[in-house]
Amino acid sequence: MKKSKLSNVLTLGFALFAMFFGAGNLLLPPLIGVETGANFFIAIISFGLTGVLLPFTGILSVVFSGDSFHDLGNRINKYLVLILGTITIICIGPLIAIPRTAATTFEVGIKPFFQGMNPIWSSFVFFAITLALAIRPSKVVDVIGNYLTPILLVLLVILITMGIINPTANFSSSKLSMTGAFSRGFIEGYQTLDVLASVIFAGIIIKATKDKGYVDKKSKSQIVIVSGLLSTTCLLFVYGGLIYLGATSGVANGTEISRSELLIHISQNILGQYGVIAIALCMAFACLTTSIALTSAVGTFLNKITNGKLSYTLLTILCTIISFGLSIKGVDKIIEFAYPPLVFVYPITITLVIYIVLFGRFIKSKVPYTLALICSTVIAVFDLLKLFGKLDESTLKYLDKIPFFEYGLGWIIPSLIGFILGLGIDKIVNKKTSV
Repeated sequence: MKKSKLSNVLTLGFALFAMFFGAGNLLLPPLIGVETGANFFIAIISFGLTGVLLPFTGILSVVFSGDSFHDLGNRINKYLVLILGTITIICIGPLIAIPRTAATTFEVGIKPFFQGMNPIWSSFVFFAITLALAIRPSKVVDVIGNYLTPILLVLLVILITMGIINPTANFSSSKLSMTGAFSRGFIEGYQTLDVLASVIFAGIIIKATKDKGYVDKKSKSQIVIVSGLLSTTCLLFVYGGLIYLGATSGVANGTEISRSELLIHISQNILGQYGVIAIALCMAFACLTTSIALTSAVGTFLNKITNGKLSYTLLTILCTIISFGLSIKGVDKIIEFAYPPLVFVYPITITLVIYIVLFGRFIKSKVPYTLALICSTVIAVFDLLKLFGKLDESTLKYLDKIPFFEYGLGWIIPSLIGFILGLGIDKIVNKKTSV
């Protein structure tokens, strides 16, 4: 690999890591470790599936389809995927993910040092920086990949390495079985929002790759895939390390402690007061890089679907204003609010991504993919109704007969049945057409 090519892969890979690694990615793993205890390794595997492997699959699904999420939509149904894309961009944008980055920066990076500060001022400065760097989308990837991410990674590696060498305590006790630990890690991975973000971030990385001169399909795909592998390796190391630190934090399962307080507790135990400073810097860089990338993604996506009627600049300004207003609610409130929409949209997005990657090169018909998405959507609706307590006992008893439904994974078998049924319908239609 030439030096320039290696340099480009490092820039793009680190940029992609930083785009994915935001507020939830730093806060969620330690609590999973506390809750799963000695079963932490099972939790690492399951959290890695939804937090690492599936986002990488999301990148691949776009690479195999074209240059952006819109090309992915053409493989299914452009109207269906346009609706899904809009819901996704709102979730990973001003509704949940971007406000969470600012709220987390305040709670972990600012509040420990300035107890009386109003979160409004912290969020104002945070979004002023976000807007200043996101307003020029061509510079987003280079700024994140060349400058911000290396600092973030060095700080995280120091914290995790020290915590592994000198664990604070023995593994916390857990009431969760191995199956329960797996389910906990898998479902909690939804909160990272990374599968949703991956199909949007792919377009940013692909555009940056083409801007660096890799315009033919082969070289473009190679650079994006290798960069994706670099980012997923970094993510898996960091997630695994943070889950382990939570499992050996000395915090008992069931203790009333917020995610932010747990992270501060762990860093302080490992590195003392320097640990608090280190985690504050980690949080600021992690959240800022993600906020910049997401704001840019929102502006680009909505600008394209409105055919340029709403300018990129206007959309990024509106995105930061809305995100600023929601950010002052606090991290736990935002995570609590985020869970229902994620329970609905995640199974649908995962179905789209997995089936395109597995079968997209061989099966060109839109019918199987569309039926698989419809089946996942039906199950997602039932999951949402269950979450809000709108299903009676008899209905729940029937739904629990669906494999994995009780673990929030009931969409797997129905989507497969829908896909196979779609293949059958497509064969029959093609046979009649050819007669």
